[in-house]
Amino acid sequence: MKPPSPLIPHLERVIEAETIEEIWSLHLAKMAEYGFDRLLYGFTRFRTSTSFGNADDLLVLSNHEQRYLDLFVKSGLFNDAPMVKWAAASEGACSWRLIEEVAASRELTDIEKRIIDLNFRYNIRAGYSISFRDVSVRAKGAIGLCARPGLRQFEVDAMWEEFGSEIAVINNITHLRITAMPFASSRRALTPRQREALEWVGDGKTMQDIATIMGLTPATVEKHLRLAREALDVETTAQAVLKASFQNQIFMLPE
Repeated sequence: MKPPSPLIPHLERVIEAETIEEIWSLHLAKMAEYGFDRLLYGFTRFRTSTSFGNADDLLVLSNHEQRYLDLFVKSGLFNDAPMVKWAAASEGACSWRLIEEVAASRELTDIEKRIIDLNFRYNIRAGYSISFRDVSVRAKGAIGLCARPGLRQFEVDAMWEEFGSEIAVINNITHLRITAMPFASSRRALTPRQREALEWVGDGKTMQDIATIMGLTPATVEKHLRLAREALDVETTAQAVLKASFQNQIFMLPE
């Protein structure tokens, strides 16, 4: 493996990127320099004590085959994956040799065996996972770095000994940049009017205040807020303000 390109110019491009798609494209290219050719990133701000929250609110970025993502992510199978369980309970980086250690220490469940068989079928055999530290107990982000076909886990571990610290820094900065960007879930995005109405609610304005500011009737303002609640799949306007804020969909800088 040839040495990776200089770190600082890459981080500068990540910091200057203006969209999640641009950040992700830069990250894919950079991780490929270390031998990780397939990545799976997930982030939620709506984790509960028993789950990662509603699947529609989960941000997933990946360059794995779509069929694999359908079988592993969309089906919910990922919830029982050993490395996902590790990421949910931990912070930092972990070698995928953990899977071998788990298998050696106890009998794998049927669903864990299914997951391992699925991964082998798609040549997902060696890699590292990083679980990010977040300021909220409801938030969790993690990434699985899958080594290119042909690399063995002991080779990946040796490479990590040399470059692991900088790989972790790159991934943490990328995670911070992604979570700072506007993110609309798989539901429809907020319209400018819905966004503006929520912003004024967040500023503590009354319905009549908002109607005067926006040049609308109170009934029309309420309509925008109702549609915003539906788009965000929440019951109250207060919940809508909170969720839209979490997803960076309000109080956005003008384009």
